[in-house]
Amino acid sequence: MTTEMVMVDEVPFPPQITTTKPLSLLGHGITDIEIHFLQIKFTAIGVYLEPEVVGHLQQWKGKPGNVLAEDDDFFEALINAPVEKFLRVVVIKEIKGSQYGVQLESAVRDRLAADDKYEEEEEEALEKVVEFFQSKYFKKDSVITYHFPANSATAEIAFTTEGKEEAKIKVENANVVEMIKKWYLGGTRGVSATTISSLANTLSAELCK
Repeated sequence: MTTEMVMVDEVPFPPQITTTKPLSLLGHGITDIEIHFLQIKFTAIGVYLEPEVVGHLQQWKGKPGNVLAEDDDFFEALINAPVEKFLRVVVIKEIKGSQYGVQLESAVRDRLAADDKYEEEEEEALEKVVEFFQSKYFKKDSVITYHFPANSATAEIAFTTEGKEEAKIKVENANVVEMIKKWYLGGTRGVSATTISSLANTLSAELCK
């Protein structure tokens, strides 16, 4: 088995990681914005899933990646598939953790509000996540990970940066957890189009096997 790193915009990602079981890197990309024709890259993203995820996506067999990338039902099924999911987000451009927290907060809150799920419990859970990031400083190469266990509606978020101990927080509000997944994996509304497209192409190829 190769252990060659997969390079995502000069950031190395292992092709496989092991949480409770081995997960494969099935999609990757970046978050960026364009300002005056200048592309500013913020983070590199790797999406690790149990290879068995393809078993839950059989109805899309034979569809090309570019079609899947536009199919939000496909990504809904991916998000809801009862398999372990792990996101590894590596900082390319340093920012304050509070800036990242605000992005996450507004993305999650908007999605919850749209689905009429933004109640007090969700607000509290989301506030804790924002607070977790508030005091952090995202130096280049800092790593944020999101671990979504297979059969639990929780998430564990961890942050590591050079010279500091890893910090962790557990999110136990199912609605907030679901919307964090959708922020990164939510098809056409996902935060990183390159990641969605990469996932769609990989899964399209896996489904054809």
